[in-house]
Amino acid sequence: MHYRRFGRTNLSLSVLSLGTMRALSSEEVFRDTLAAGLALGINHIETAQGYGTSERWLGAFLKTAGPDNLVITTKVTPQPDAATMTQRLEESLERLGLSHIHCLAIHGLNTPEHLAWVSDPQGCMAAVRRFQAEGRIGHVGFSTHGSREVIEGAIATDQFDFVNLHYYYFFQRHAPILDLATEKDMGIFIISPGDKGGMLYSPPDRLEELCAPFTPLELTYRWLLADPRITTLSTGPAIPSELAPLAGLGDRTQPLTTEELAALERLSVQESAALGSDRCAQCYDCLPCPEAINIPEVLRLRNLAVAYDMQPFGEYRYRMFENAGHWFPGRKANRCTDCGDCLPRCPEKLNIPALLRNTHDRLKGPARRRLWDD
Repeated sequence: MHYRRFGRTNLSLSVLSLGTMRALSSEEVFRDTLAAGLALGINHIETAQGYGTSERWLGAFLKTAGPDNLVITTKVTPQPDAATMTQRLEESLERLGLSHIHCLAIHGLNTPEHLAWVSDPQGCMAAVRRFQAEGRIGHVGFSTHGSREVIEGAIATDQFDFVNLHYYYFFQRHAPILDLATEKDMGIFIISPGDKGGMLYSPPDRLEELCAPFTPLELTYRWLLADPRITTLSTGPAIPSELAPLAGLGDRTQPLTTEELAALERLSVQESAALGSDRCAQCYDCLPCPEAINIPEVLRLRNLAVAYDMQPFGEYRYRMFENAGHWFPGRKANRCTDCGDCLPRCPEKLNIPALLRNTHDRLKGPARRRLWDD
């Protein structure tokens, strides 16, 4: 396992981290998954208040089995005032059974409103700074599912030592954020590349063929680990066996090999050939949409489904529209009214309304029987 400096925190983190959102089927599974991660050389465990029993189970694990060199990060959602944040921080410390947390991330700094909350000198960050001054919190960062503009705004506050970011081979919109965070000497933690990066634990046959002799999971991890700006990747296993494909990857941080680059080139060629003139280049010039459709994300999911048969991933993410609030904003593609507002702004001259309808038909999933249909 290789270790990298986590930006200006100066913490040395394993290039693979253990996220604990999914390993919650039982406390025994949770403990076994942590033990499997530590056996790989992982020294960074990430939890959150929003992860059900994770904080409490991690606290119990640390009392009996956790080695002294572990770095612990927990996450607390942004709050509108210091008093509420104080209460939330006390709750996390109590659940974890710790007097000091190495890293705290503001969890889901996703909207302009959240940005205003953390920018208010008397707001939630005042409580965070007090806990830091008391030695109860070490370093502070943020995780985000927000727009590039919100992320850039958060970094510009100069309040954060690290960022937890969505950035994958199949989602490169946030590439400029890596440059900005590096300029600020921030640690960069990539969120869930195995799951959010394309459900790569169970890839479609076409994607496997294109990536061979590598697995899609292996190739995307290598693509990320070869980037020296990135400190660590979240593994997020649900069970210990999901860590098995990652064995040895923590040692492979060298530049991409000729064979790996050839596999990535095959992916690029396949995307262009399969999509032709219907390929969305992800410029985001079509936004804002009058109907609040997240057009680029909808068409990204179409790109992946058409080019690589990533249909299950597309359906999984598409179902989240209108169901996940600010964690995955935007309305479904069938909300399009053919107003044409986006058309003159698209440099690719795509027929966006037609592509939106096509995406909805592809990814809406099977119709669900309603009780009143009987």
